[in-house]
Amino acid sequence: MFSVDTYTGRRRRLAAGMDSGLAVFLGNDEAPLNYRDNHYPFRQDSTFLYYWGLDEANLAATIDFDGGEEVLYGHEPTLDDVVWTGPLPALAERGARVGVAQCRGIERLAADVHAALDAGRLVHVLPAYRGDTALKLAAVLGVGPAALAEQVSEPLVRAIIAQRAAKEPQEVAEIEKAVEVSFHTHTAAMGATRPGLYEWEVVRKVEACHARHGSPVSFPIIFSVRGEVLHNHAHGNKMEAGQLVVHDSGATSPLGYASDITRTFPVNGTFDARQREIYEIVLAALADATAAVEPGMPFLEVYKTAARTQMAGLKELGLVRGDVHEAVELGAHAAFLQCGTGHMVGLDVHDMEALGEDLVGYDDTVRRSPLFGVSYVRLGRALEKDWVVAVEPGIYFIPELIDRWSAEGKFAEFVDWEAVKAYRGFGGVRIEDNVLVTADGHRVLGRPIPKTVADVEATMAAGADGSG
Repeated sequence: MFSVDTYTGRRRRLAAGMDSGLAVFLGNDEAPLNYRDNHYPFRQDSTFLYYWGLDEANLAATIDFDGGEEVLYGHEPTLDDVVWTGPLPALAERGARVGVAQCRGIERLAADVHAALDAGRLVHVLPAYRGDTALKLAAVLGVGPAALAEQVSEPLVRAIIAQRAAKEPQEVAEIEKAVEVSFHTHTAAMGATRPGLYEWEVVRKVEACHARHGSPVSFPIIFSVRGEVLHNHAHGNKMEAGQLVVHDSGATSPLGYASDITRTFPVNGTFDARQREIYEIVLAALADATAAVEPGMPFLEVYKTAARTQMAGLKELGLVRGDVHEAVELGAHAAFLQCGTGHMVGLDVHDMEALGEDLVGYDDTVRRSPLFGVSYVRLGRALEKDWVVAVEPGIYFIPELIDRWSAEGKFAEFVDWEAVKAYRGFGGVRIEDNVLVTADGHRVLGRPIPKTVADVEATMAAGADGSG
């Protein structure tokens, strides 16, 4: 945990930005895997973790923005608990760790909330992204689950997003701890990959690397020769020479902060000429997009920077024609880039998106585009100092999209579909770093993870096992 002053200071700053009312924060409960006592690995709600710091199940908390009272709700450990889990601290002791003096049994929460509602007070709640949390929150508020969306407090959501978006130095240090683990997992994957293996065999080595470092994954590992499938969590393909692997994975720091790194590399350890051409275009797009990261820069423009660089490179290969800037403004680049090029990173790998993707990524000055591909841009608004973002351009040759758009003649003034058809079966290339927005620009977090052609090939040739 961070210091007690960290958590009390965060709650104090939140309260200072709210006018009145009672805010309710629900921590997560254990989630049964296949019966009540067999659980998925526990993951605390990130907003609860940010303000209350306690990484355990069956907790809730409130902040009274009028009277200033903070209350932690939970269970006192019973003898049965001690038998199964060992000695546990009292609720008051847990509260003291994060600067909360008032502690009550969890069964008191609903009564306290109803008392506020009966008094005509505002009760602020956050969106519920889990079914069990939705049912609990509905019961606390005395409404049906279908009515929960109407109960969400946009002022509280916006205040939390504004606060959590700017990372404290100690948070950046935690993210860099996660990136350090990603260094080992990605070099392990490069060193272990070779023709004839199944994807899952390398994934197991990546998982073992996470275990050695005591660092859970921050999201399910993407490791596939089907790199054109943007979020491909299947690992059943046998890898063959001539294929590229997209490896997108992240680690979790001791205090729950995420990394999110992607590297692409050839199964046989050496890029062929065509693979190298596409890879170098994406690498140039990563460099240009990262260079654009600075306070005040709309991240939508960072995305367009990457898209323009990629279209210019594909034009040199004869796959694209016409004016690159016009092509991007009209959405023709979505033939190759069907998603965004980044998002915030923090306690969530897509930080705070449980609070509402549009509220996190957009504002009154930058609106989500309806264009195919561009509509998937998760973050569009202007960057601010101390944000941490993932920057992840990519080129993806999706056979079904190529077939449909070429048959329709879509964007034919910009895309040479006959030339593009030669890349059916190529897969995809994505390269991703995590970047801190600094006062005068940016800093790529962590020690460099191989990404130039020479460094990737050298790492694969050395057979690094990531055990460091």
